[in-house]
Amino acid sequence: MVVAVRPLPPTPDSHFLFPLGHHRTHHVENNFLKLFKIPETRQRIFRTLGLLIAYRVGFQIPIPGMSPQYLDEQANEGIFGLLSALSGGAIGSQTIFSLGIMPFISASIIFSMLTKVSPALEAVSKEGAAGQKKITQWTRLTTVPIALVQAIFIYTGVFLARPEMLDPSMAGNKVALAFIVIGALVTGALLVMWIGELITEYGVGNGASLIIMAGIIASLPSSILNLRGSDEFWNIMVFLLLVWAVTIFVVVFMHKGARRIPIQYARLQRGRRVYGGQRHFLPLKVNMAGVMPIIFASVLFVIPGILFDWVGWDYGTRMFQDPTGFIYTSIYLVLIFSFCFFWNRLMFQPDEIAKNLRENGSFVPGIRPGAKTAEYLSSVLTRITLAGAAFLAVIAVLPNFITKDSNLTLEMRYFLGGTSVLIVVGVALELVDKLQAQLVMKAYDGGAAPSGPASGGSGKRKGQARGNASWTKRDGASEGGTE
Repeated sequence: MVVAVRPLPPTPDSHFLFPLGHHRTHHVENNFLKLFKIPETRQRIFRTLGLLIAYRVGFQIPIPGMSPQYLDEQANEGIFGLLSALSGGAIGSQTIFSLGIMPFISASIIFSMLTKVSPALEAVSKEGAAGQKKITQWTRLTTVPIALVQAIFIYTGVFLARPEMLDPSMAGNKVALAFIVIGALVTGALLVMWIGELITEYGVGNGASLIIMAGIIASLPSSILNLRGSDEFWNIMVFLLLVWAVTIFVVVFMHKGARRIPIQYARLQRGRRVYGGQRHFLPLKVNMAGVMPIIFASVLFVIPGILFDWVGWDYGTRMFQDPTGFIYTSIYLVLIFSFCFFWNRLMFQPDEIAKNLRENGSFVPGIRPGAKTAEYLSSVLTRITLAGAAFLAVIAVLPNFITKDSNLTLEMRYFLGGTSVLIVVGVALELVDKLQAQLVMKAYDGGAAPSGPASGGSGKRKGQARGNASWTKRDGASEGGTE
């Protein structure tokens, strides 16, 4: 007997989940308003905003012993602007949050790589929630020495190298100044890490990503105000808007782009019932590495410039500080491509994926399970990584040539560059997805039957809730078969 399946009648919740046609704008506005009508979501949004405000307040707390006048003038120098854009902080300011979230991000990247390299850590990561809790605790502990090393590096390489940065009352006591500066920077980095974890646990979205995005966006108004006195202010603003619009469109297009590999599940027969046999898809993002290759390449480029400056080799210093030079651009592109392939191969292992598919009774149509599937996934990953690396290379290098002869401030150039836009757009899309998931979850809960014996028509409401949930599944994702 063949069971005929007919589509469910439209319900108010199904219209809410999938706005179509000319009502799309109206439903988007309703979705935004419904975020504040749900008490839990409203509280999470307000907590996130409050914690981000507290994070920005930390940039108003100065480090004792610094000269504010010099630091305000030099806050937009090369190394300061670059590290500030990547850490969400303000290297070069005299505040305790100067290191930003970079020490915690560095520790997270280290453990993300170690869990793929070390068998012991990989076993811990597969223990479920308990294993993830251990790795998170180790990441927090590793943040302390990383912040300490970065604070010492900034103190000795920046503050002591420029005595005019110091207040005259503190210039003579280097030991006390070292304890004050290093202690303040490390404490600020740990406070920023704590704020990020509070946002992740009690707010909306990933706390570290939101802190980086907030640090990038916070520098934009002051940069625009600096251009206000220019004679070509409106021409510059129109040019910036056009470049931002094109960059955001390209970044969103590549961020959402993915290669969907079909996965077929084996059909199992139990008596007269047939289970499985559905077809799903394994999505491989084009830009799987995200902004990590650009961060790695940028950090590596900062170190040689500082070392050449210490040694006194002016040619080497200029070579690593000229973003439009041939040597700089060539090495930068090679590093981006190398790190992109390295990161993707480390995080997505075709042999392990092929093994898991075979153990779960799944296969790629037309490809034999096992080694052939691993070879196929590896070839697809290579082609996707090449396209993603080319995209990152264009995003990282092209804005430097566009803004080369402009009178834009360095912070504005970093925001105009593809790296900052890639971070902001990626975090914004992730935040929208999380909020949409909250709405879908609450819409499902709202369609369920009220508890208690006094709820009339509970079966009808329960059926509507199940029907609404099934509308969100993929085609062919149901468990049942034919009878």
